[in-house]
Amino acid sequence: MLFGERGGKYPQGNSLLVRGADETVIVDPSLGVIPRRARLPRVDRVLNSHCHEDHVAGNHLFPDVPWHLHEADLPGIRSLEGFLGIFGYEGAVGSDWARALALQFHFTPRADALGFRDGDVFELGGGVRIRVIHTPGHTRGHCAFWVEPDQLLYLGDIDLSSFGPYYGDAWSDLEDFERSLELVGKIEARWYATFHHIGVLEGRAAFRERLARFAAVIGSREERLLAYLSEPHDLAEIAAHRFVYRPADPVPFAEPVERRSMAQHLARLLRQGRVREVEAGLFVAC
Repeated sequence: MLFGERGGKYPQGNSLLVRGADETVIVDPSLGVIPRRARLPRVDRVLNSHCHEDHVAGNHLFPDVPWHLHEADLPGIRSLEGFLGIFGYEGAVGSDWARALALQFHFTPRADALGFRDGDVFELGGGVRIRVIHTPGHTRGHCAFWVEPDQLLYLGDIDLSSFGPYYGDAWSDLEDFERSLELVGKIEARWYATFHHIGVLEGRAAFRERLARFAAVIGSREERLLAYLSEPHDLAEIAAHRFVYRPADPVPFAEPVERRSMAQHLARLLRQGRVREVEAGLFVAC
């Protein structure tokens, strides 16, 4: 693991270097890889768990090797327009975000980036291999990677943090994320590695404990939303109340993230009959 500053706290991250007898792969080259580029061994290809700014911030350091992402996220790495479409930000927020991608995260489009699918295997030689496990929800193409012979499960942004799952972009899906959490929870590994915060955990017991706490944030957000809807509110008021970020956090894209996240919870609660629409766009708990 190539640990980022402050334990890989955003915008930093913890990248993974996997060396086989024939090839070396870097997974999710982060901002922290940039100052240590000269000290790295030869890298033969880049694997990205998904197309988000902090996970591709170091891709530009490796212009002469193939870049690989899940095929569902390929539009994001092939052009700036495609990348912005993943987030769905509009107006001033979208313009500011486009500038940050270029200046802070060194976004570099790659038209010839290659797609992989669930179950694909990268053979690095000497018995070292990386297998793709599609875990959508955070983005459409988010993936975990199973590394042999180390028995390491790299989880990307299933990061086991106290912040909880993030499903606030245009390409995010709450219920896909929940299914992905169920999937990875069944995988028995020796090591579990995350891009943010946790870094590396040893053993399934420690992993399962962290995973349960991480997943419980979803239920907590939903229960807090139900409590807030003891009186009628519309989606703008729900977003302004903040269920994902703390009210005082200076997050420039908080409004669209809150709106997208809580709209998914709201839709589920409506289907379940736990919330009703008392008039157009105005919702209350049943």
